[in-house]
Amino acid sequence: MTKPPAPKRHLPTSPFKAPAVPAPKHFAMGDQVTHDVYGLGRVVGIEDGVAALVDFGSAQMRIVSPYAKMTKL
Repeated sequence: MTKPPAPKRHLPTSPFKAPAVPAPKHFAMGDQVTHDVYGLGRVVGIEDGVAALVDFGSAQMRIVSPYAKMTKL
């Protein structure tokens, strides 16, 4: 098994801009969301900065932060 390559670091003296870090996603109770695997759902519970409990109709799933596959509609 091989390790993934280490991320490249940005030097402060570089003439190129540093890569932008995406803002963390925040969800609230009742938000309608879509997930790449589970589909359309509604947030029914929040653990501050840790996870969101989402009801997808057929199942409730605990989606952990950083919510890479989930977006708010």
